[in-house]
Amino acid sequence: MNKLNAYIPNRYMLVNVVARRARQLAAAAEQTGEHLKEKPVTMALHEVAEGKMDANKIDTQINED
Repeated sequence: MNKLNAYIPNRYMLVNVVARRARQLAAAAEQTGEHLKEKPVTMALHEVAEGKMDANKIDTQINED
């Protein structure tokens, strides 16, 4: 948790960022038909922990279909 808080200090924002990224990963996998080896939430958490994702890098645009 400390490692995650280094990139996103607010735990509520962390949940929001991870959830949005997990949705992006799941949607991309569904479009390409790719089978994910890990759950999207786990993958998103790893991205944050590795410094690949922070609150400034998440796409907050909502696409309405």
